[in-house]
Amino acid sequence: MLVSIIIPALNEEASIKKLLQQLQPYRKQGHEVMVVDGGSRDRTVSISKSLADKVISSEAGRAVQMNKGAEQATAEVLWFLHADTVVPDNGIEKIQFSLNQSQANWGRFNIRLSGSQFLFRLIEKMMNLRSCITGIVTGDQGIFVKKTVFNEVNGFSNLPLMEDIDLSKKLKRYSSPVCVTEKLTTSSRRWEKNGILTTVLLMWRLRFLYWLGVSADKLARQYK
Repeated sequence: MLVSIIIPALNEEASIKKLLQQLQPYRKQGHEVMVVDGGSRDRTVSISKSLADKVISSEAGRAVQMNKGAEQATAEVLWFLHADTVVPDNGIEKIQFSLNQSQANWGRFNIRLSGSQFLFRLIEKMMNLRSCITGIVTGDQGIFVKKTVFNEVNGFSNLPLMEDIDLSKKLKRYSSPVCVTEKLTTSSRRWEKNGILTTVLLMWRLRFLYWLGVSADKLARQYK
């Protein structure tokens, strides 16, 4: 069961090299590493060229970029990662084992926020518990899915925000997600820049409004 790892990127020179270096052993095993660039003005593309199997140019927009990567992916399973992610050493092995040993068609990893403050430990525990109970997964959690099923649900909807939640709802029609307990580490820079509690309350508010039916376009403007 080979995996295509799809990384949407936009001006990620500060973090993408670390992730791509982590993924080199998987390339040697026959897995595919793809960077889909949304028009970076820094060294993201030049850094990626020697460390990825494909570097694809795309319009900016995470959903658009990930769909474009999925179109050109050759493996049976798609694994979507953010550029500032740190993956566990056995990440693909866990994906293979999880999909082989269950009836699930998709899944996600537990998440760890990079910040050292105690409040981050509480936030990540709540995020992991919530997503396992509800089956709603965020992009930070490294969504993986069988390509056939991804194609059947027409991939990510072209939304400027909440594209991961929308995909989760579509995939739940096929199966609940596998909750892999190994942790991906994701940057807490957004939380630290804007304030931890402020960011938590903002995300709760946006998700509640999305649940009420407010359009993703309006929510994206509020998020920015």
